[in-house]
Amino acid sequence: MNLTLYVWRQANAKAPGKMERYETKGISPDMSFLEMLDVTNEQLIKQGIEPIVFDHDCREGICGMCSQVINGVPHGPEELVTVCQLHMRRFNDGDTIFIEPWRSKAFPIEKDLMVDRGAFDRIMQAYGYTSITCGGAPDANDHPIPKWQLDRAMDAAECIGCGACVAACPNASGMLFTAAKVAHLNMLPQGKPEGARRVKAMIAAHDLEGFGNCTNHYECEAACPKGVKTAFISYLNKELIKALPKGAQD
Repeated sequence: MNLTLYVWRQANAKAPGKMERYETKGISPDMSFLEMLDVTNEQLIKQGIEPIVFDHDCREGICGMCSQVINGVPHGPEELVTVCQLHMRRFNDGDTIFIEPWRSKAFPIEKDLMVDRGAFDRIMQAYGYTSITCGGAPDANDHPIPKWQLDRAMDAAECIGCGACVAACPNASGMLFTAAKVAHLNMLPQGKPEGARRVKAMIAAHDLEGFGNCTNHYECEAACPKGVKTAFISYLNKELIKALPKGAQD
C-alpha cells in the first residue's frame, strides 16, 4: 500500500505547529498503525527528515499510550480499539490519512503527536487510591458484595486512562476518566470508607487541571477504546451530591 500522510509537526508546547505531507510506500495491510509509522520514520530518516515523534508502549491495547487522532477520530475509525491495535487493512491503497495529537489545554503538546497527560496522574494522586487497612485476603468465595456490583466496578476499572474521552469531547472534559476511577473504588467495600473524600478531591483536581465539565455530547463514550459508559458520570454526580453535605473534611 502507498499512502499520503498529513501529520501534525510541532517542536514543543510553545512552538507553532502545522500539518506536513509525507508519501509513505510499501505498507503491508497486516501492519498495525504504529508499525506503519515506524516504516514511515525509516523512510523519513533516509530522506534526511526528522522522524515523527509519537507515544507508544505495550502495543497490545492495554496501556493507552498510543494517543493519536486519525482522520478526526481519537484512536481512528475502528470501534473499541486503541491505535496500536488498529491495522492498515482498515485503509485502502492510495488513501490520504490525517494524524493529529490529542487536542486539550490540559494535555500540552510535547512534540509532534506526543502530549503530556500528567493531568490524569495528578487526578489519581488526589485520591485515586485507598489508604485504609483491609486486612488479609478473603476466602475465594467470600465476596461481601453482589456479583452485579462487582461486575460494574470491573467495567469502570476497564479505563486505561488514554485520554481519548478528553480528545473527543467538545468541552475537553475528563469526566469519563474521573468517573471511572471514582466508581471502580467507591463501588467496592474497600473504597467506600473514603468514598466521600475521594469524589470531592478527584473532581477538585479535575477542575484545577483545566478540563471542562460534561456537556452530555456522549462523544467520550463513542471514542473510548474500552467501552466505558457515560452512566459512570451519572454515578459520579450522585456520589458528589451525597458527599457534599458531609463537609470538606469528611
